[in-house]
Amino acid sequence: MLAYALRRVLLIIPTLLAIILANFVIVQAAPGGPVDQLIAQLKGTAGGTLARVSGGGGELAASSTNASQSRGARGLDPEFIKQIQKLYGFDKPPAERFLLMLRNYLTFNFGTSFYSDRPVIRLIADKLPVSISLGLWTTLITYLVSIPLGIRKAVRDGSRFDVWSSGVIIVGYAIPGFLFAVLLIVLFAGGSYLSWFPLRGLVSDNWSSFGWPHRVLDYLWHIALPVLSLVIGSFASLTMLTKNCFLDEIGKQYVVTARAKGLSERRVLYGHVFRNAMLLVIAGFPAAFVSILFTGALLVEVIFSLDGLGLLGFQAAIGRDYPIMFATLYIYTLVGLVLKLLSDLTYMLVDPRIDFGTRGA
Repeated sequence: MLAYALRRVLLIIPTLLAIILANFVIVQAAPGGPVDQLIAQLKGTAGGTLARVSGGGGELAASSTNASQSRGARGLDPEFIKQIQKLYGFDKPPAERFLLMLRNYLTFNFGTSFYSDRPVIRLIADKLPVSISLGLWTTLITYLVSIPLGIRKAVRDGSRFDVWSSGVIIVGYAIPGFLFAVLLIVLFAGGSYLSWFPLRGLVSDNWSSFGWPHRVLDYLWHIALPVLSLVIGSFASLTMLTKNCFLDEIGKQYVVTARAKGLSERRVLYGHVFRNAMLLVIAGFPAAFVSILFTGALLVEVIFSLDGLGLLGFQAAIGRDYPIMFATLYIYTLVGLVLKLLSDLTYMLVDPRIDFGTRGA
């Protein structure tokens, strides 16, 4: 297992390089970058004002009175455009920019945001608690609900409980998480009926002045509706996957043999079937967690005014804020690869018969 884990860790490096290189090439070819956007803004400014632009590691002040003299048919002064390109680091060849970016990423130095003039690592650190809260609570509750429910549906396959619970699951799966979030706001957050829950933020404004028990309750009070809206759309597929895995295992010969030996149904189910049936469920954990943590919560963050990584990455993509775009991609990929490795190691612990280390032998 140790040798396999070491090989997987070493494979993370070229995988990260390939993904970041592909994204770098695609982004460089996309029109409407930060230089183009700044030029468009300068062409739209009124004469006599001061256009001041902050960027990664530098600051440029240019009088729009002087800039307006070179506008019109000739456009902006080429020297001025070169200054803008230098400001954003586009004065270097693409290969040099890519190598410089990789060297900085080894120390998690993601530079400065083009538009907010703040270090990218500071921006990500500020948004991370929101996304982690949503991702961890949603994943935890989804698994705690889906696995017991899927097992019960498998044991009582074809019963009235299985039929009506499947109907509820299908309805929950059919409703998008953001639509359910709107419904929860209308019903319970002061939309039209009740005002039991807050509408925005992860904690109250005066949260730091509370005692610890009050802080925990306030945090849970704020996170309840966003997490519930994400859980509704997440638990359906996991429940049906758990049920199908158990049904597949229950019909195998070793289960018939265990029952013939006189073992109790509980012993057969949790001592023999559970370990084998949980393999696919465990294998899907990294994808489920990363999806909820980084992508699934985007609209929910917007609806509940939760300023997390999903919203940050979306705004960076819209504004072509390359340092934030590359940094979030780097973190997403790294977390995903590490979780996939942990998933494989857990796979081997659950079923000792599986040995990825000797698979290629």
